[in-house]
Parts: sequence; structure tokens; C-alpha cells
Amino acid sequence: MPARQKTEQVKVGLVQMTCGEAPLANLAKAMARVEAAAKKGAQIVCLSELFRTRYFCQSEEQRNFKLAETIPGPSTDALCELAQRRKVVIIASLFEKRVAGIYHNTAVVIDADGSIAGKYRKMHIPDDPLYFEKFYFTPGDLGFPSFQTRHARIAVLVCWDQWFPEAARAAALSGAQIIFYPTAIGWIPNEPPTVARGQRDAWELIQRSHAVANGVYVASVNRVGREGKIKFWGRSFVAGPLGEFVAHGGEREEILVAKCDLGKIEETRQSWPFLRDRRIDAYGSLLTRSLHR
Repeated sequence: MPARQKTEQVKVGLVQMTCGEAPLANLAKAMARVEAAAKKGAQIVCLSELFRTRYFCQSEEQRNFKLAETIPGPSTDALCELAQRRKVVIIASLFEKRVAGIYHNTAVVIDADGSIAGKYRKMHIPDDPLYFEKFYFTPGDLGFPSFQTRHARIAVLVCWDQWFPEAARAAALSGAQIIFYPTAIGWIPNEPPTVARGQRDAWELIQRSHAVANGVYVASVNRVGREGKIKFWGRSFVAGPLGEFVAHGGEREEILVAKCDLGKIEETRQSWPFLRDRRIDAYGSLLTRSLHR
């Protein structure tokens, strides 16, 4: 590859933490860790999925709707003040109350000046054992946008979205340089260890493949600790445009800070021009559920 004349270095921070029973305590803990990431030089800091609460979707209980809040609301007000004070971009995954009866799993992008740059509502909603999200969340209706922030153009997809290449491709086509994935995923009880490890490896592999296929950075931040029947495995990471690990966490609380050279995006796409060679005239079948009648 030819030498580049200029680098665009951006430091990304991922807050991997446990979540307790008290939403306000979780918010305060997350904010303290955003501060710590900023002190380490992070310019964009991402929190894990639904960080204000324990992962309540393990059961279907109407009382849990009381955990939802509006956007803007108390949490975004506090985080906007923090973003402005520390001059950092913050990505916060929240249980959004849109109106009575309509709730979303929403990621808010707060720019470094304290303004809300935009939000993404989780598009793919799972309904699996211990992940009963369809009971709580209406599927998103904002598409797969990217947001120009002070430090980079970014997109946010949420957890189950990780498994869908269409979502990553749409985010990349909208201009995203870094795709963030706030996440809540872990070990399910009674699974054989080899099966569990295989699922975790697949989780890493699919996201790294999104980085390769689109020539972008991918940053995935997971929670840790045991909540109910799920033990969240952590292992947050940042992958580069070739799928390489730029940073990789373990299974305990930690703050990852990774340097992303945005100049590598253009460099990689020039060498591997997947976007150039897409046959957009031949992909109509992707708009159907199945080609089998």
C-alpha cells in the first residue's frame, strides 16, 4: 500500500462494566467511567446496551416498563453536560419511552459540544430464551443512519443487529467510519462449554467480518457479571478495516481505549474495493424473505 501523507487518529473508549439494581447508581457509575476514559485520551466513549439497568428482558413483566424514559430526558441531560464538559462524544443505549405503549431500545449519540447528534432505534428485535425483547421493544423506524460528530462519522447498531450484514452495510454506505455495537450477551445456563465458546467466537467473527466487508472500524462493548441466569462474557473489542484486533478486553470490568487511524479506511478500500464491485443491479432478491415458495 502507498504511504499516506496524513493520519487521522481518533481514540475510542469502551466502558465494560457490571450493572446493579439501581438505575441512578448505574448512571453515576457509567459517567465516572466515561470520565476515566476521557482522562485516558478517549474522544468517543461508548457504553454497553441498556447500561442504566440490569438486563430485564430475561422475563416478561409489565412493571419493567417503569424503567423507560424519554429522550431527551434525565439520563441524556446528565450525559450531555458531561460530554460538553469533557469534550467527548458519548454513545448511550437507553430504554426509550416514545409515547405510552411504544417503547424502543435506543442508542443516543451525544456530540462533544453536549448536543444530541441523533439516535438509532434497534431494528432487529430478538425473541429467544432469556432474551424476550419483543415484549418490550417496538422495532426501530429510523433506518441505519450515521452521524457526523466532532471526532468522526459514526453509526450505532445494537446487539442483535450484530448478526445482520445488511445493517452493517447500510451503516457503512451512509458514511460511517466506525460502527459501534452496544451489547448485552453472555453464557446461557446448561450449555455445553464447547457450544458456548463456539457462540462467543462466532459473535466476534461476524463483527470482524463486517469491518472487513465494509472497510470500517467496528467497536463492540459488552457488559460483564452475572444477572439472573445470564453471565455476560464481556470481551469488548475494537477491530480495524482488515478485521484485526486493535484492542480486546477480558471478562471483568475494564475501560478499553483504542487508537483508530481513520486514514486506513480509504487505504483499505482502495486495495479491496468491495463497495466499487457491488452488483447493485442484481440484489433485488435480498428484498424478499426467501426465494423458496
